[in-house]
Amino acid sequence: MLREALLFDARGRAIQQHHKVFSRDWDEIGDWSRRVYMPYAVSPTGRAAQPRSTMHSAMVGRITVTRFAYGIPVHIRDWSQDAGNAVVLTTIGGNARHRLDGGGAVETGFGESFVVDCSRTDYLVDFDPDHLQLNLTIPHAVLEQVCQDWFGFVPGDALWRHKCGLGGKGSSWLALMDYVMRCIAEAPDRLASDRVGRHLEQTICVHLLNEWAGNAGLDLSDPRNALAPRVVRMAESYMAERAAELPAMTEVARAAGTSLRALSEAFRRFRGYPPSQFLREQRLQGVRRDLQAAAPGSSVADIAAAWGYINKGDFARVYRMRFGETPSRTLRR
Repeated sequence: MLREALLFDARGRAIQQHHKVFSRDWDEIGDWSRRVYMPYAVSPTGRAAQPRSTMHSAMVGRITVTRFAYGIPVHIRDWSQDAGNAVVLTTIGGNARHRLDGGGAVETGFGESFVVDCSRTDYLVDFDPDHLQLNLTIPHAVLEQVCQDWFGFVPGDALWRHKCGLGGKGSSWLALMDYVMRCIAEAPDRLASDRVGRHLEQTICVHLLNEWAGNAGLDLSDPRNALAPRVVRMAESYMAERAAELPAMTEVARAAGTSLRALSEAFRRFRGYPPSQFLREQRLQGVRRDLQAAAPGSSVADIAAAWGYINKGDFARVYRMRFGETPSRTLRR
């Protein structure tokens, strides 16, 4: 089923597309990519510089599913973090070589997938001339929402910055992809909005998150992620209420009725990160809320300063890394 994914419906008729499905024009292909994936830089790596690109797409809830190929060997880099998307690339033809941090790489052949959250980390990939990809583009916000709904917490960068391969011949992930393609073939125009589409969205995300976290050495079902002793909850409440005041960690520990060392150990055991990281997150979330609710004429600098961010360059870098967009873009929206 994957080899014919997104081409034909259950009756064997061509699935209608809202865009042109074949192009040799780099500008047109770039427009496809910006609308479906996110902006990125692509360059040919072989002698054939003129692409023979194909794209077919469908929506499953808020997930964009695409069948995509350049028709020539290419190197892709500089994926935009501003777009706020994670991508899962499943090879259904040829081969792809996905670069890892530190100089390694994962090569994927038929039925093998690779996941990367482009809103949180950079990404380099090389496709051979025969490559054909079945890709999922998933907003990072959707993944965070699923984590909160299903696991009771939102993981940190230990998950989101981890790049890894998954699936492969005989895997449950590959079987799920085949099932999703069959569902699209049966109802190619309905899955973007109906209940079946939202159910599939949840199924895809939960399965992906479990596989992804397992590769990253995390157990999303560990109750310690959602449950914590009283001192941790008291410290979190204190920091959430006073985030803009930048309380010192010794002050937070005193408010929770414990020592800084004991509080740090409790956060390490039950949250997997130090209390200072929780405070940092509360400040960033506070800035984001204020940017989204700002009155006309408000400035990023003033709003950031109200939350204790004085160095505009450092703040913009941290904000973009966390939310996948610049603070000025949040303010404009």
